[in-house]
Amino acid sequence: MQGMMRKSIGVAAAVALGWLGLAEAQLFGPPKPDPWPRWETQNPADTRTIDHGAWDAFLGKYLDGKHPSGINRMNYKAVSPEDRKSLEDYLGRLQAIPISGYNRAEQNAYWINLYNGETVKVILDHYPVASIRKVKIPPGLFTIGPWDGKIMTVEGEKLSLNDVEHRILRPILKDPRIHYAVNCASLGCPNLAGAAYTGQNTDRMLTQLAGDYVNHPRGASFKFNKLKVSSIYVWFQEDFGGSTAGVLKHLRQYARADLAKQLQDYDGGLEHDYDWNLNQP
Repeated sequence: MQGMMRKSIGVAAAVALGWLGLAEAQLFGPPKPDPWPRWETQNPADTRTIDHGAWDAFLGKYLDGKHPSGINRMNYKAVSPEDRKSLEDYLGRLQAIPISGYNRAEQNAYWINLYNGETVKVILDHYPVASIRKVKIPPGLFTIGPWDGKIMTVEGEKLSLNDVEHRILRPILKDPRIHYAVNCASLGCPNLAGAAYTGQNTDRMLTQLAGDYVNHPRGASFKFNKLKVSSIYVWFQEDFGGSTAGVLKHLRQYARADLAKQLQDYDGGLEHDYDWNLNQP
């Protein structure tokens, strides 16, 4: 009997570990782009713009864009109840917009701002928390992070952060720079931009953020002639050319000064890591 019990416990433990492995795989092997045709509609002739002033104001008040580490920090602890309410109202207004009727440029800015604003709200809703991975939405023993929680509703569709990133932005834009725009509230992530995206500034901001990240040690750096990169370039390699060579080509495109010289003739492998600690002061 004891042997059977031990065997049962062992099977149960193996199943549990298997589920944990799946959860980790979902995090460290992110979903592939999965186009959601529902959101491919746009109106190129539409000239309306969306007011993101509330998000601009929030960022201007609580985001430290001049931190000596080179990593922008969000002061979650300092956010007042009034400003938290303003953020919630802004996100509510965004979700009430019939975004399918806007032009693509306005849509791109809309989805990025909605993603980033909702991510900040998620942290505020669970603060203090050491890492976004500690937030469980939906709640569950094997849930890691909030990315699969249906926390938004746009045009009657319930959406998760993963829906916005992997089913809307990545497959529609087909632009690797999107990874520099959507922020996961972590030190390893590309900087949360200090201003709201708009239909007019998105392309410029994506290029600026790409350069800032690639040339920061958490993006790409050499140690003992070995290239160490952010895990983003491994998890999403298919967006960066689908190979190590593709990643290197992308890095060279944005590298400056010393990094550009080191990358010029490099043809070795990639070491990678990622810091999931919260991007707070």
